[in-house]
Amino acid sequence: MADRPDGAPQQGSNKPALSLHVPEPKYRPGDAVDFSHIDVPPAGEQPRPDENCDTHDMHDLAYGLVRVLGEDDKAHGPWDPKLDPETLRTMLGHMAMTRAFDERMFRGQRQGKTSFYMKCTGEEATSIASSMALAADDMVFPSYRQQGILIARGYPMIEMINQIYSNKGDKLKGRQLPIMYSSREHSFFTISGNLATQTPQAVGWAMASAIKGDSRIAATWVGEGSTAEGDFHAACTFATVYNAPVILNVVNNQWAISSFSGFAGAERTTFAARALGYGLAGLRVDGNDALACYAAQLWAANRARSNGGPTLIEYFTYRAEGHSTSDDPSGYRSAQERTEWPLGDPVMRLKNHLIALGEWDEDRQEKMDLEAAEHVRKVTKEAEQNGILGHGLHHPFQTMFEDVFEELPWHLKEQSEQAIREREIKFPGGLKL
Repeated sequence: MADRPDGAPQQGSNKPALSLHVPEPKYRPGDAVDFSHIDVPPAGEQPRPDENCDTHDMHDLAYGLVRVLGEDDKAHGPWDPKLDPETLRTMLGHMAMTRAFDERMFRGQRQGKTSFYMKCTGEEATSIASSMALAADDMVFPSYRQQGILIARGYPMIEMINQIYSNKGDKLKGRQLPIMYSSREHSFFTISGNLATQTPQAVGWAMASAIKGDSRIAATWVGEGSTAEGDFHAACTFATVYNAPVILNVVNNQWAISSFSGFAGAERTTFAARALGYGLAGLRVDGNDALACYAAQLWAANRARSNGGPTLIEYFTYRAEGHSTSDDPSGYRSAQERTEWPLGDPVMRLKNHLIALGEWDEDRQEKMDLEAAEHVRKVTKEAEQNGILGHGLHHPFQTMFEDVFEELPWHLKEQSEQAIREREIKFPGGLKL
């Protein structure tokens, strides 16, 4: 019996009916959580190949999990970067400062001082530890949860807060969504709200660096959900075809806004395994292990600098908070997931490692946390003098027409003059133009 024109089998056909698979997370609100299905190998078990090895030799590293910090809080195996205690303390300090910054900005949003904020709680190692393995002038193309890179690179915190408040001190003049920073001086490319656009940009920048015979490489960060975007796959193709000196960092924190990683392909394979199909080097790393994050990024950076090619790194971690201040994760995932996550908390693990080395203690950690919170509070108060949301302290109105053309075209001049006239009529002498 012939099929119908729409492709469905005719009545009475013995062909099996097709069914559509829709990914479903293991746990929903109210469910008990059991992460025993996640394979967490012992720290130090994964081999560390030479940076210039053939990508075919990295198959197992794309499916395994590179770990350094063990249950005994000590470093193990060939991936141990053997960082000195002072560097570890600096790394811990950046992570503590980032966490304090997040807490303060989150409260500020809830108090109506800004419209939007995104925390990176539980993911600090994926940005701070990894970026510390790069040179200060290597170009980074971040997503919206890598504020720790700016803090680690010494970007003035008041500039970050001015941008979040979109006040008169905002160097971006209120033209970007809060938390979408930019700093040429710190080799920090402008954050884009359009998902995955930074990946082909990073590859293109790296290709240009290679064309010029420069020594700088590029690194980009993207969430696992964004790997489903076409831009990400275009970036992978260009990176491998032109052997671009670039690192593609995929932060797999298990959840996009409200959809779990299965919708981006996690049910079928790891995100690091995508590298294999493109001929990229692929590493899957414990994203809550600061030493593993640093070691993987350093390995990939050395490979890129020696013209060995690009690397895709998957950081296996967990988003402990909501996607943003506009999100309530209790509506789509179990509240137990955060506490049951088997890889722990990156700040606690690094702190405990330093204590195990005899280079730290709880009293110093408490002092560090208090000093970080006080520093953020002080800088926030300073930034608030430049204005907060809805208080009218912002850049002059006419600046919205500036900084695009060297000479303003006639039609924009007309629009600017009309807008200013209407504003003067609506707010006679009341608001700054």
